[in-house]
Amino acid sequence: MVEVSRMPKKKREHVCWGDRYDGWRIKNIDPFFFLIPQVMRTRIDSQVFFQEEISLEPIERFIREHKNEMPGLSTMHVVAAAMVRMMTQKPCTNRFVVHNKLYAHKSMSISIAVKRSLSEDSEETTIKPTFDAMDTLPDIVRKIEEEVQKATVDNEESSTDNAAKLLSILPAFLLRFVIRLIFFLDSLGILPRFLIDLSPWHTSAWLTNVGSIGMPPVYHHLYEFGTSSVFVSMGRKRSMPAIDFSGNVIPQRKLGIKVVVDERICDGFYFASALRGFSRLLSKPELLLEPPKERKTDPGIPQKRIDKAKQNPQ
Repeated sequence: MVEVSRMPKKKREHVCWGDRYDGWRIKNIDPFFFLIPQVMRTRIDSQVFFQEEISLEPIERFIREHKNEMPGLSTMHVVAAAMVRMMTQKPCTNRFVVHNKLYAHKSMSISIAVKRSLSEDSEETTIKPTFDAMDTLPDIVRKIEEEVQKATVDNEESSTDNAAKLLSILPAFLLRFVIRLIFFLDSLGILPRFLIDLSPWHTSAWLTNVGSIGMPPVYHHLYEFGTSSVFVSMGRKRSMPAIDFSGNVIPQRKLGIKVVVDERICDGFYFASALRGFSRLLSKPELLLEPPKERKTDPGIPQKRIDKAKQNPQ
């Protein structure tokens, strides 16, 4: 008798009732936060705007000192690393609302729009590197540069680009149907995993560097589609007059940063504390060379659910 070999079954990602593939449903929170997404039903209705003026001197001095050990190190890398550390230490900022329900991201990623070349008519693409809570600045620089290398130097078309090209050839009536179907499946939390992976809108945060084209920072709206609740915009670097300890007027290099957040994911005091920590990291970028002291988890997720998910990995 011939024994027929069987292919090993692929483990299915563990999803508890109410969870999504990309997010845990938040349940252990103040009842008021269950109500807020029902009152403010869209991200456009829930946007809050913050502005920061960051001194560039500590960042530029840090880059000069460490550019040999981290080739390609730039201000954008430092800002991205500060965003990752902020979400690590203030995990409630890594939440999102879909279909009026509050979730916590299961991973941490930042979508960044990049040009394939410096040419004005060059195509734009989006990279979405994924980070670990314990990543340091060198890890973040490496992961971003690997993605940029693929998109620009190697000129590889991402899965997102290919999907966009495929959709663009559809007739208008069929394209509208497909987009509405995608929105509908996403609202129910059953959008196929491969679409979530290639979508730049299903991410923890967005980062744009409009300063690279000479613009001041802008308040960029949050996208209604997807899972991003934070949008950070960097503007051009500029010199501003400042007064030193002797009372003399001196030029000081500044970086304007504007942040738009979805206020439904956590309270204002928590956001303010997170942004203070973000600004502190930019004033002391050397803190990003060491991993955080602990891996914090969202207080709205019962630990037993996280432990159960670890026992049933993807």
